[in-house]
Amino acid sequence: MELQQLRYVVAVAETNNFTRAAERCHVVQSALSHQIARLERELGVRLFERTSRRVRLTPAGAAFLPAARQCLDAAERAVAEVAAAVGELRGRLAIGLIPTVAAVDLPGILRDFRRRHPSVRISLRVGASEELVEQVKQGAIEVAFLGLPTTARPEGVNARELARDRLVAVVAPEHPLAAESAVSLRRLSAEVFVDLPARTAGRIQSDQAFEAAGLVRDVAFEVTTAYLMSRLVEEGLAVAMLPSAYVPQLTGVTTIQVMDAPARVEYVIWSRSDRMPAADAFLALLGIDAGSQE
Repeated sequence: MELQQLRYVVAVAETNNFTRAAERCHVVQSALSHQIARLERELGVRLFERTSRRVRLTPAGAAFLPAARQCLDAAERAVAEVAAAVGELRGRLAIGLIPTVAAVDLPGILRDFRRRHPSVRISLRVGASEELVEQVKQGAIEVAFLGLPTTARPEGVNARELARDRLVAVVAPEHPLAAESAVSLRRLSAEVFVDLPARTAGRIQSDQAFEAAGLVRDVAFEVTTAYLMSRLVEEGLAVAMLPSAYVPQLTGVTTIQVMDAPARVEYVIWSRSDRMPAADAFLALLGIDAGSQE
């Protein structure tokens, strides 16, 4: 069994396509298919079901995949640890973030990190806060920036609070409320809303605020990014509530203070163990000792 074979298995599993997997791995498809077939013969099982329309993992393949990822991570970690021992950071750094992160200047931090550690390869993954917590727990990402209601806190990971912020209303410039300096939740409850998907952390803070006030609102549009929220607001299709520290990035909309607005807390979180050296170096730029239990 070779590491390259494991890389091919992971690539096929993630793309569900031999051609795209070969492109990702920079090999011809025949070579990738040959190596996976060779591995299947060695294991004595089929890892993938192949039809003319799709490729998917067999039960044996699904059982094999987590161990394959662990082996690849361990090999990459070994290379990174050796480089770190001689004063050079290498390897990868996977960072997760919510679309509305505002407590840190992430591009600026990445600029400084890149200048210091040019050999590290960085991947940024946008997702919902609860998804990011799980990915850090599982080791899929090592550091994440997220936002939670004041009633919640990240569990099972190290976390540091970065900032607290209140939500504001965002409306189209021609909306009747645009001329108001402040508005209440009761007044907003008469409007049509665009918001993040139900039961996500970014949505819960608003839902809880309206429920606590005994109000019901109409969320007619559910989207997964703040950009789409602002575009629908700009077109006059709905109003939205977004963190006040984030909305200065938006154009084509008007911001209104909400007198009884809900609040959110932004955190940076990181795994409690098995971090790559690059993750510790990144956290150090934030003034965080990654080994501390926070």
